[in-house]
Amino acid sequence: MSEVNISAADVKNLREQTGAGMMDCKKALAEANGDFEKAIEVLRLQGQKLSLKRADRDAKEGAVIALVNSDQTKGVVVRVSCETDFVAKNEDFVNFARNIANIALTNFPADKDALVALTFDGNFTIAEKLTEQVGVIGEKIELAEYARIEAPMVTSYIHMGNRAGVIVGLNKANAAFADAGKDVAMQIAAMKPIAVDESGVSKDVIEKEIEIGKELARQEGKAEEMLEKIALGKLNKFYKENTLLPQAFVKDNKLSVADYLKGFDKELTVTEFKHVKLG
Repeated sequence: MSEVNISAADVKNLREQTGAGMMDCKKALAEANGDFEKAIEVLRLQGQKLSLKRADRDAKEGAVIALVNSDQTKGVVVRVSCETDFVAKNEDFVNFARNIANIALTNFPADKDALVALTFDGNFTIAEKLTEQVGVIGEKIELAEYARIEAPMVTSYIHMGNRAGVIVGLNKANAAFADAGKDVAMQIAAMKPIAVDESGVSKDVIEKEIEIGKELARQEGKAEEMLEKIALGKLNKFYKENTLLPQAFVKDNKLSVADYLKGFDKELTVTEFKHVKLG
């Protein structure tokens, strides 16, 4: 059986389409007897094997991309994770994450499972492309998080060189609110609130904070019948420090975030936000 002649042009073409190394592309073409589509499948299978091999590895680095559509009514944020800072800062990796975010913004899927099932480039789904990249890069690569917001006005902010991203929904749309939206997104990135206001805090968190408040008061020697009242006072302080609207505004701590927004419009407020970060 004669050896298949693999041209440099074929190797180059396969490399450009898959991002795999030159030698990997040449070996894949040889294994596929020069069949280009089969060679892509070989590379994908290599990635799948590596993906399984690296399934238990930590992928705490990566890139977070937050995008808003042209009329500022929809926003998405994605986190594509990898293992090392070296890969996370690579321009190709960041562009890969940005491409996924663009697909998410265009199609606006309901959840992460729906997103990874979408077509990436006509040949692969996003899930398949992620698996392929494991083989190309040699690290665990995954779509770790995806969130979306639809509101009258959505703004976004990317923090610290793609290490965190925020999207914020406002209840009113006006070009004059763009700076307000960005300031609030920056507030979220800096202060990490857990909800818009106390109504968004889970029952489990509330019960835990009340128990902590009671125990602290008990340790301070407070009377047992006073513990509930003291704990509820501490809970109100928790809301003020850990939910967005009552937080002190970072650019002017004499104002709460809610008051800052009212300076633009007395009815302006945040409907929801999504904060995605590495780690």
